Amino acid sequence: MAPDVRLVELLAALSLAADAGAGQPPEHSLRTCALACRLAEAAGLSADERRDVFYVALLRSIGCTSDAHEQAALFGDELAARAELNLAAHLSPRELLATLARHATSKRVLVSARGLPRTIAATHCDAAERLAGRLGIHGSARRALLTVFERWDGDGFPRGLAGEQIPVPVRFAQVAYDANLLLGVRGGDGAVAAIRRASGRLFDPAVVEVFASAGLDGAGEPWDAVVVADPDDVVLDDAAFDAACGAAGEFADLKSPWLLGHSAAVAELAEAAGWRLSLDARALRRAGLVHDLGRVAVSSAIWDRRGPLGRADWESVRLHPYHVERYLARSPALAGLGALAGGHHERLDGSGYHRHAAAAQLSLAARVLAAADAYQAMTESRPHRLGQPRGHAADELLAGVRDGRFDADAADAVLAAAGERRTHNYRELPAGLTAREAQVLVLLARGLTNKQIATRLVISPKTVGRHVEHVYAKAAVSTRAAAALFAVEHDLLEMGHSPDAAAAAAS
Repeated sequence: MAPDVRLVELLAALSLAADAGAGQPPEHSLRTCALACRLAEAAGLSADERRDVFYVALLRSIGCTSDAHEQAALFGDELAARAELNLAAHLSPRELLATLARHATSKRVLVSARGLPRTIAATHCDAAERLAGRLGIHGSARRALLTVFERWDGDGFPRGLAGEQIPVPVRFAQVAYDANLLLGVRGGDGAVAAIRRASGRLFDPAVVEVFASAGLDGAGEPWDAVVVADPDDVVLDDAAFDAACGAAGEFADLKSPWLLGHSAAVAELAEAAGWRLSLDARALRRAGLVHDLGRVAVSSAIWDRRGPLGRADWESVRLHPYHVERYLARSPALAGLGALAGGHHERLDGSGYHRHAAAAQLSLAARVLAAADAYQAMTESRPHRLGQPRGHAADELLAGVRDGRFDADAADAVLAAAGERRTHNYRELPAGLTAREAQVLVLLARGLTNKQIATRLVISPKTVGRHVEHVYAKAAVSTRAAAALFAVEHDLLEMGHSPDAAAAAAS
């Protein structure tokens, strides 16, 4: 049985992805949340206010993918540009102009620079507020996310709120956010000095005084500090967990207009295929929803490129499954989901990425997710190609089965889920056997026990037992010896399960 998942763990994992997408240092959102909560407690805020501080500080960057496509068009590598522009309010006009010029893809960026902050703020705030609702954050905390780019002096965006018009939780999150960024570039003393200089301009002077007294030092790991500071201790039920995974998928797909709806479509296919194969369909659906979360760590300039990718770009692309696995691995309750999601580009012949895992390392669920993602991606247009008709995509997936890259049963189930019901043109099997049943039969004929077959095919012994029952019934046999003769008579021993492989599995 899967462990209970707390909302705070999912939000914290998502904040790691948001850091990458916003060009921030790893764990920046966690550090921001931990510091903001400490300042709120030192200031004597009420429990409700401290609760809002927690969520606003943790989710402050959740809108970062909302305009990644547009910023990549302006700056090329929008992640590199954001890494410097996150502290734009602390740069002199000359420093800001030099930063823009260094990253701009054309002079039109400099021409439009005056209106750019308002556009960015409005886009990020709207996306953050909507995604927060999908994640289960409502009320004043959700509304406060619409104001995180406002300034104490009224020169902020998008609405130009000033002073006490800015919600209290936002004022604490703002100081904590900038203080942690400044710490990385100017050191502790430099960060405190910069925050003090911005008092009354960027920040609430009262919050700055609390910060100056409390300082930057915090105890322990930021992940642990945030989990301990969780104000609600919400354990997600199935519906809430599904909704939160859906929000994570939407956050990832916003990275490029070419990707919108991709994660939800993969999740639908994987879930339906999972039901057909008696797998945990709900787990497959959730893995499908979050499988592309690692895309946010790769520049949209790569995802949106119309021409071929260079070697360095491909290295970045190959790492995106690794990123999603690592984001979710921080939570023991989410690690299994991350491991499944992180395998969506693996292939049975070891040609996939990021681990180059081979068949023996890939569960049937992982094979289903890989087939669902590949089929769905083929039907969708990308900057460098048009989407294929579903029938052509089905042919391509079956060609991958013939080539040894995709699992036959997984491909069958995905195509059935997609409405592409067809018989294999790569091998006609006798007695109505499925490809998986034929695999089981071959290993059975080689002398493997059910447990050994389960290890070889990365499925449970109980599932092997069901396959054996189906094989006996379809082949009209009742003993292992008769089943072995049936396999010999129909040349099934040439299906690719060599005696050496069988012996290795049995040892």
